[in-house]
Amino acid sequence: MAELTHFYQTFQPTHYDVYLDIDRAAKTITGKTTITGSAQTSAIAIHQKDLAVAAVQADGQAVPFTIDAAAEAIRIELAKVGQTTLTIEYTAPLTDSMMGIYPSYYEVAGVKKQIIGTQFETTAARQAFPCVDEPEAKATFDLAIKFDERPGETILANMPENRVADGVHYFDTTVRMSTYLVAFAFGELQSKITTTKSGVKVGVFGTKAHQANELDFALDIAKRSIEFYEDFYQTPYPLPHSWQLALPDFSAGAMENWGLVTYREAYLLLDPDNTALDTKQRVATVIAHELAHQWFGDLVTMKWWDDLWLNESFANMMEYVATDALEPDWHIWESFQTSEAAAALQRDATDGVQSVHVQVEDPAEIDALFDSAIVYAKGARMLVMARALVGDDALRAGLKNYFAAHQFGNATGADLWAALGAAAQLDVGAIMNSWLEQPGYPVVTAAVVDGQLTLTQQQFFVGEGQEVGRQWQIPLNSNYAAAPAIFKDKTVTLGNYTELRAANGKPFRLNVGNESHFIVKYDQTLLADILANVTDLTAIDQLQLLQDLRLLAESGQISYATVVPLLPRFANSHSKVVNEALYQVAGNLKKFVVPDSAEEKSLKAFFDQLSAEQVARLGWVAQANESNDDQLTRPYVLNAALYAENKATITAAHELFTTNRDHLAALSAAVRVFVLTNEVKHFGSAELFTELLQAYRQSADASYKADICAALTSTPDAALIAQLIEKFEDATTIKPQDLRAWFRGVLANHDGQQAAWDWIRNEWGWLEATVGGDMEFTTYITVIAGIFRTPARLAEFKAFFEPKINTPGLTREITMDIKVIASRVDLIAQEQAAVNTAVAEVIK
Repeated sequence: MAELTHFYQTFQPTHYDVYLDIDRAAKTITGKTTITGSAQTSAIAIHQKDLAVAAVQADGQAVPFTIDAAAEAIRIELAKVGQTTLTIEYTAPLTDSMMGIYPSYYEVAGVKKQIIGTQFETTAARQAFPCVDEPEAKATFDLAIKFDERPGETILANMPENRVADGVHYFDTTVRMSTYLVAFAFGELQSKITTTKSGVKVGVFGTKAHQANELDFALDIAKRSIEFYEDFYQTPYPLPHSWQLALPDFSAGAMENWGLVTYREAYLLLDPDNTALDTKQRVATVIAHELAHQWFGDLVTMKWWDDLWLNESFANMMEYVATDALEPDWHIWESFQTSEAAAALQRDATDGVQSVHVQVEDPAEIDALFDSAIVYAKGARMLVMARALVGDDALRAGLKNYFAAHQFGNATGADLWAALGAAAQLDVGAIMNSWLEQPGYPVVTAAVVDGQLTLTQQQFFVGEGQEVGRQWQIPLNSNYAAAPAIFKDKTVTLGNYTELRAANGKPFRLNVGNESHFIVKYDQTLLADILANVTDLTAIDQLQLLQDLRLLAESGQISYATVVPLLPRFANSHSKVVNEALYQVAGNLKKFVVPDSAEEKSLKAFFDQLSAEQVARLGWVAQANESNDDQLTRPYVLNAALYAENKATITAAHELFTTNRDHLAALSAAVRVFVLTNEVKHFGSAELFTELLQAYRQSADASYKADICAALTSTPDAALIAQLIEKFEDATTIKPQDLRAWFRGVLANHDGQQAAWDWIRNEWGWLEATVGGDMEFTTYITVIAGIFRTPARLAEFKAFFEPKINTPGLTREITMDIKVIASRVDLIAQEQAAVNTAVAEVIK
């Protein structure tokens, strides 16, 4: 049921006293919440979900109330309007949904244990205590928590604990904040704590299933991130501490609760002696993302969920700004290009995609806003464009003013554009709104027409798309001065091409640096010129060329067959980003071959050709003093050689496995997944399967567990696949937070696809009951759409999901994913013969 009226319009809280008595053994919560605020009308509504409300008082007197389960509300009749103090007594269940207040399960030395944590975003605070559970309804909070406490346990919350009396832990009053940012946790925890230059206590907490040194990396990054942000934002961190807590069960990647940030263990804790560089980078950027939120999202919060992008897009950009400042040798902006930019361009090309700014009311629809490729990745690209337009000095000045004007309050996108625009003396909003309010993005065609260099913009679609005449204000970032800085029109003519080419002395290019959210289609004249000078391009420019050609081929605007012969030109690049782009294009060719066919044999030979020199150069074992690019390139070329079934590579991986048979976790984390997967696929047995599954259960190392998942799901053995699928619903083996990776692994395995597809159709009700309440749920549908590629699978997908199309939160995903699969099916029908002929020609 849509909330036509925000509850904040009827009652405006200023302070909460929240008392909770949590019994882990009985899995119950007994609560008493006192809310002081101003009633705007005599009939008010307070959010609740699954609370058994025993009594409601206003100013000490019992008042009539009803529970409106559909609206997740307690409807209360007051005797008067104005200042009121409500007291609500209730009980609630402790659930296993990873939402609200919930237990996380883990083992230490074979002993099962649990810690209690919280996850309130978007609308789950109402499952813990009655509240006006809307971002605008900011208030201060006093938490008092009692639990079935045992010796050696620790309790954490947004603010420091100030006393314990009669077993009740009392915490300092919070600053003014939104309900979804309230957090606490308790259990047996270990920690490491340091202090920033400005005196903020920074701590990392995890269960005792981990080694103490696994907390060190996160502590260093968190401390330095806060110090960086205090300087960059020119605004002090507003709380006395910043705790980072790893929870064994966590539905999201991490959550920016103010002062108590919660994470999946995989995104906080790592072995400093055996973790791949890309994993360290991922952990650092996640920490930097969440700490960026402590100002942008927590100190200043979006007024309503339609401006979710304000929180997430900004934090997504700032995680790269901060990490680049902390670890400049990582060149982390290159990772932005291959992850955020690539994801945004792919997703945003499907007709029906949401815009960055989306109108939403129904709580069931709010979680559907968390489309990572749009609200996070596209939004971040949008802000990268804005940053490039205004410059860092104006960005920092604008942000300082934005925080000063809205601290401890709420803001809209227009407020941000106004602050940045005033600092830069530029109408930033006018430029950015074309990106914020419209879905999709343009392809700019650059062509020589009657001797004139001409640019045209049009919306770009992969698959069928309805052209409705959208236009964008495009920062062109051209290397020719004749091109406008902002391209607003449908078409522009830049002048005589021959004269422009002679005057500039280099090929004409657009979107230099790949910072703007559009792609370029060069005509044959311009593309041939670029390719003739491809060695002069930077790594990012080469990536961009491959990226744009791939997308144009996916859309059918050019043929994949014309891209195939270009790939060997890039095969020996020492740049990680070029190799990542190269193998993304090459990987996309797999859809044009049938497994175990002659065409696949040719494609494998092509992969062997692409990877051979690099495998010889890099090998399996890291060399002393090798570059970051070499470390990050090695996985791409080894993976390619293994797909190619290169005998020497398969043998080398088998030898590594055999040598390390008794300590597989100690294999280099950078190549371990390939060693394990190779062993399962080519030398597997039921005994090895059982051994690895047991290691998965027992290990607390998230990286090693992910490698085992990838290996086991690649087995060609039907009996072992059936055993795996039996474990999908066994939370003691596969936690619900990790299930999607296992499901995807089996579905992507040709030998396992039918079994995985049968499982999800038969067990959809179980899956919905288990993870249906969290924002990751729809991504199971996305995963399927990323793999299916035949007319038969498209028909099955439609038959299963179309009846669910009106389910709140699923509508857009199902609609889009039908188009995603359909466009792939059509592309294969049109291009298969030509692509396979092109591959055969290249390997001759």
